[in-house]
Amino acid sequence: MLHRRHDPSEAYRRVDFDARVRGADSRQLVDLCLEHVVGSIGRALHAQERSDNSAKSAALTRAVSALTALQMGVDMANPTAPALVQLYQSARNAILDCVTRFDATKLKIIRQDFTEIREAMLRSSAA
Repeated sequence: MLHRRHDPSEAYRRVDFDARVRGADSRQLVDLCLEHVVGSIGRALHAQERSDNSAKSAALTRAVSALTALQMGVDMANPTAPALVQLYQSARNAILDCVTRFDATKLKIIRQDFTEIREAMLRSSAA
């Protein structure tokens, strides 16, 4: 019988994610997804440096999942909807390309873009 190793940090991350999703409003959910895109790409870059293909794959999968959630949550009545859908889809496709042909430079650019988007959103909500 195979026994899977359980990563305590992954368990903590899942509990934290579940707790933050419960009761969150739409802006908080978008922020959470943006945070996961940025963090997951960072973990993938770090895993690549360590030659940890399993961790890299898991991180890229989480980034794609967060982008998919963002894309599915776009309010199509919003005038910016087409641009958001294209942004999320382009980032998703680029990350999926990195599964087979890892491109750290491309991932760093995507990570920076989504960091800036998240920061702008947080500034606008604080105003």
